[in-house]
Amino acid sequence: MPQENNKFLSLLGLCQRAGKLVSGELPCEKAIKSGKVKLLIISEDASDNTKKKFSNTALQNNVEFICTENKESIGRAIGKDLRSTAAIVDEGFARQLKKLYEKRV
Repeated sequence: MPQENNKFLSLLGLCQRAGKLVSGELPCEKAIKSGKVKLLIISEDASDNTKKKFSNTALQNNVEFICTENKESIGRAIGKDLRSTAAIVDEGFARQLKKLYEKRV
């Protein structure tokens, strides 16, 4: 399991470096509503309000989302502070991340 975890987080970092990832609550919300997001990642330790708000926004905008990792590991993977949300705006990266996530579940 930790091996898959590392691949998931490494791929998140790659998304960030490729400019295909939006993170932070406001930028993610904007990206979802603009229809750019292919996959939304919500941290498992995000507040209940944050989880509810983003899962509802994602559902209303037909965006697939997963709850995984914690704020610290998401932030560290993308070279930022704690992050509750990360939005992937590239279809290929989104597909790969979903595959890695499904292997772990």
